[in-house]
Amino acid sequence: MTEPSSQRLAGRVALVTGASRGLGRAVALRFAGEGAHVIAFARTRGGLEELDDEIRKLTGKPATLIAESLTDFDKIDQVGAALYTRYGKLDILVGAAAMLGQLSPMGHYKPKMWTDVFDLNVHANWRLIRSFDPLLRQSDAGRAIFVSSRVATDARMYWGPYAASKAALEQMVKIYAAEMAHTQVRANLVDPGALRTKMRAQAYPGEDPASLKTPDAVTETFVDLAEPACQKNGEVVKAQ
Repeated sequence: MTEPSSQRLAGRVALVTGASRGLGRAVALRFAGEGAHVIAFARTRGGLEELDDEIRKLTGKPATLIAESLTDFDKIDQVGAALYTRYGKLDILVGAAAMLGQLSPMGHYKPKMWTDVFDLNVHANWRLIRSFDPLLRQSDAGRAIFVSSRVATDARMYWGPYAASKAALEQMVKIYAAEMAHTQVRANLVDPGALRTKMRAQAYPGEDPASLKTPDAVTETFVDLAEPACQKNGEVVKAQ
């Protein structure tokens, strides 16, 4: 993990989805190290508690843990109401949770699997925007960051539901960003590239994981986009 030293997110309130593992976990840890109070949202309570232990060790302060499924959409609304009561705002929203689904020819997908991918990769992120937009507007510099993929524009064979869902996500976030242009809210996407994650191993089972960057290697891009000084809006930023 990159050692934080500048406290670039000091005092910011940041909600990160998919925070129990992979990229979401790495971003949550980095944000905490940069001074943000992290609200970690994921299904797996055990993974969240392990994250909280690391954040306490790193910062001496706890995270706020939300062990719920993002596809229980009403829970998102409940979380939005609870955050308004507790903080009155949200400074940073990171939508990192995603699922790959099945890799196969377009006509071979089961309808439920296709729907499940879109529910998490697209519909849950729309519900996050819908519920947290008022909170982001209450911040002096609301920042929304979502995770895309280069397959959103590659039209890669056999990647149907994942690629289509990421393409839909990109358009949705760009539209939201355009709507926010005259506010203090900025919305962008990150293309993290190939990372050493469980999803990557699922997609490329024969690949040597040691040849890939770890998720913490790309967290600098997320910090850049989360800072109040960042004025990027509606962009897909490739992680360095």
